[in-house]
Amino acid sequence: MDDQPLTSGIIERLEAAEQLKLAGEYQQALIILEQLLVEDPENVSALEEVADNELSLEHFPRAEAAASQAINLDPKSYTGHYILGFLRSQAEEWERALMHLQEANKLKPNNAEILRCLGWTLFNSSKRAQGIVTLERSLNLESANPLTLCDLGVAYLQTHNVFKAKSLFQRTLDLDPENERARECVQAVERLEGGMKKAQAERA
Repeated sequence: MDDQPLTSGIIERLEAAEQLKLAGEYQQALIILEQLLVEDPENVSALEEVADNELSLEHFPRAEAAASQAINLDPKSYTGHYILGFLRSQAEEWERALMHLQEANKLKPNNAEILRCLGWTLFNSSKRAQGIVTLERSLNLESANPLTLCDLGVAYLQTHNVFKAKSLFQRTLDLDPENERARECVQAVERLEGGMKKAQAERA
């Protein structure tokens, strides 16, 4: 791999693409990044950003191709490993997801989003306690993330900690009242609570 430092012009264009991405202008960001890759096909930073933008657009095969290329050029690309891990977890390929996410976490420790995906993957890989602990770590780093709150709530719900699950879903709705997943989960909790009360009443 070519380890030459990035020129100031390239850095400026990468930063411009980053600002567009943060503003949700993913297609505009990709125009800049793809031009950079025409000039330098081995620009790992540009490949990582392409993968991230394509992921936001839900162009999953394109995101996977760019992330794989980034890792081929630089095995220490934590963004590449994170994106491949995320895509594998979306496909419920838990063991393959775990391999990439553990590598991303090793390369970039204490990143809330990597920990969230790693925790969810661990939980679904029959490592439930480890998964919950990892999701809690992610939440400690980013306490107002609706995705983490919801993932952790579902994990607690599946391990029958209904009270904890409900409080996490309520926090999600406080932050994001339109969150459909949290609403459905609160309804599921309420149905579960209703069933528990009914069972208790029948036993009494």
